[in-house]
Amino acid sequence: MTRVGAVDCGTNSIRLLVADLEPGDGAPALREVTRQMQIVRLGEGIDATGAIGEAAMARTLAAAQGYAEQCRDLGCERVRFVATSASRDASNAADFVTGVQDAFGAFDVTPEVVTGQEEAALSFAGATGPLRDAAAPGPYLVVDIGGGSTELVLGDGTGTAVAASRSVDIGCVRLTERHLHDDPPGEDQVWAALSDIVRAVDDVAGTVDLSGVGTLVGLAGSVTTVTAHALGLPAYQRDRIHGAELDVDAVVDACSDLLLSPRSRRREMPFMHEGRVDVIGAGALVWRTAVQRVAHDSGLRTVRASESDILDGIALSQV
Repeated sequence: MTRVGAVDCGTNSIRLLVADLEPGDGAPALREVTRQMQIVRLGEGIDATGAIGEAAMARTLAAAQGYAEQCRDLGCERVRFVATSASRDASNAADFVTGVQDAFGAFDVTPEVVTGQEEAALSFAGATGPLRDAAAPGPYLVVDIGGGSTELVLGDGTGTAVAASRSVDIGCVRLTERHLHDDPPGEDQVWAALSDIVRAVDDVAGTVDLSGVGTLVGLAGSVTTVTAHALGLPAYQRDRIHGAELDVDAVVDACSDLLLSPRSRRREMPFMHEGRVDVIGAGALVWRTAVQRVAHDSGLRTVRASESDILDGIALSQV
């Protein structure tokens, strides 16, 4: 058994998973020790400035310091730190790397500013184990909606190999800052954001076959929040959200409601994380568009949500 730490630092949040890995004949077994998330908004303003802001850098490095202390206290043997869209785009990414190295000290951790393709492969590995265990039909299309980018990853469902993937710049923070300025957003703003999303999904379809998909599964906070809303949960209940299979129409309705709701109403929703209140509309619009396109091209009537994602893939990669 090996105890590992996995950190996923994205545009909107930074997350930690400490897990025990048990190698086996097939895929290793993962036993969760702790899983945590903080909204730090590392990518705040980066679409306009091209650099990580001073306050965003400070918030994120403070969270990294706390995660490093937990990894030491819990006896991790190794830690992998993956940084995604915000760090990939920032002109001052080197300062961020140095700050993380200082925080983790003796672990000798260097943030890996992964490519969109690497990010997609890690997300697919993390998400598809539970699908296979549940005998969900393949091929699998995994959609991971982040703050700065969205990854669409296709695999055949018999292993962790990726058949095709694309990463596109239609994350919930990026689209909110670019288009959805009013509360709630006006029709012209929604159409402008939708135009970006549709154009990106059309581009994806040139690489990733959106027809013939057996199971569509969505990952990350935008998808899980939409799922909680569609289920009418009285609080954020991870066990109810993980693996939930919902009718396409129910998902589309929940997305539309979140998109057009004022922030005051979103804030009152019992499952809503405060850090998602302002960006969930854009995330819901991305998820709605992806669901409608895949349902049209593949004839799917249901979609799934997963709490197993890139964080699990980062941990599993350390076997």
